[in-house]
Amino acid sequence: MYSSAYIWGKVIGLLEEKLTPALVSSWIDDADVLELTEEKLVLFTPSVYRKEVIERRFAANIHDALQELFNMDVKIVILTDIDMEAYQEEKNKPAPLDFNPQFTFDKFIVGSSNNFAYSAAYAVANHPAEVYNPLFIYGPSGLGKTHLLYAIANFLRRSQPDTNIVYIRGDQFTNELISALQMGKNVEFRSKYRNADLFLVDDIQFISGKESTQEEFFHTFNTLYENHKQIVLTSDRPPNEMLRLQERLQTRFEWGLICDIHPPDYETRVAITRTKASELGVNLTDDVCNYIAENITNNIRQIEGTVKKIKAYHDMQGMPLNLSYVSRAIKDMYKGKSETLPTPSLVIKEVCRYYTVEERALRGTLKNKDTVQARHVAMYLIGKLTNLSTTDVGKEFSKDHTSVVYAVKKVEKALELPNSPTSTAVKEITANINANL
Repeated sequence: MYSSAYIWGKVIGLLEEKLTPALVSSWIDDADVLELTEEKLVLFTPSVYRKEVIERRFAANIHDALQELFNMDVKIVILTDIDMEAYQEEKNKPAPLDFNPQFTFDKFIVGSSNNFAYSAAYAVANHPAEVYNPLFIYGPSGLGKTHLLYAIANFLRRSQPDTNIVYIRGDQFTNELISALQMGKNVEFRSKYRNADLFLVDDIQFISGKESTQEEFFHTFNTLYENHKQIVLTSDRPPNEMLRLQERLQTRFEWGLICDIHPPDYETRVAITRTKASELGVNLTDDVCNYIAENITNNIRQIEGTVKKIKAYHDMQGMPLNLSYVSRAIKDMYKGKSETLPTPSLVIKEVCRYYTVEERALRGTLKNKDTVQARHVAMYLIGKLTNLSTTDVGKEFSKDHTSVVYAVKKVEKALELPNSPTSTAVKEITANINANL
């Protein structure tokens, strides 16, 4: 996408060709571009009279020039000094969060493995900050925790449209805090979260070990709780299993209701398969649904992916939807958990998230203490959790195998020390990796 300055310069050039340079210079040339998107061009001119002339005589020319040069069909908006305050207020309004409309309570398949969490989330949606505050939902990835968060948000959007809903992931909270500190926007950051009526946090486990983040989150939690605002948190583990989580935060997470979600049982998996097939317009027989439920056991996301794969084969290759063809088409989808190995990319992603290090730095040559430690742990875990040789591990970091051997020995030596930070890091990163398999 070209910059707005480049696009506007080209528009001015074309207008000078089609009109005259003098005319463009007199009326249009000094107009400032405030905003240019695929839908709208906002111009500023200080004179009300000049605004009226541009709207009457030149707006159509500007529109046509944008369409001719860049195939942009935009609305032309022209502002003056008297319009600017209202425009700035509108621009500074936080954009409403876009929660997937498919994630509602009536589309959540309830079974014995998730009934408690569903009931708690539904109660919170009907009586925010009155029944369970905070509500803490934990369980492995892909079992519907985010679905329940969104369901609460979508329910309140309909029943209480003025509710200020704030949703964030644990790692995003850290990143936004770092950005706010760098840009001197601490007040804006705190205002965003501490003025929420409903505060939804996905994957809260990722704030563990990040002292500044935990400090900020502690005060945010206290402010919201004391003001009787609803807090809902999700995690892949309960608070007492979050290594390096401050005790005062663990205590607060346990103030309300803690409920877990287990992998769905057979009957629930059959129901999920039928529902996903119906939503995608795939007519699956009972024996096919039963086969999927018997073999796809890890999580709901995997069941949905399996049904989508069947649909793709059926749509693109005309595959019959009988058990014989379906079983061959999806045989690679139901490898056991023990057969599933993490990729080096997944290991590196989780190491970077734990140490708050950019992947580019981890794979590069930066030699500050934190980055080197993270790089060594990444090399150790890739070697331990995958089938890669030390030579292949080294290729992930543009290093030779001797560098990997050195890193592994450093980590192994640190792991021999009782309660070492490295030992804690390896345990927590491994848990995060396993949760994503």
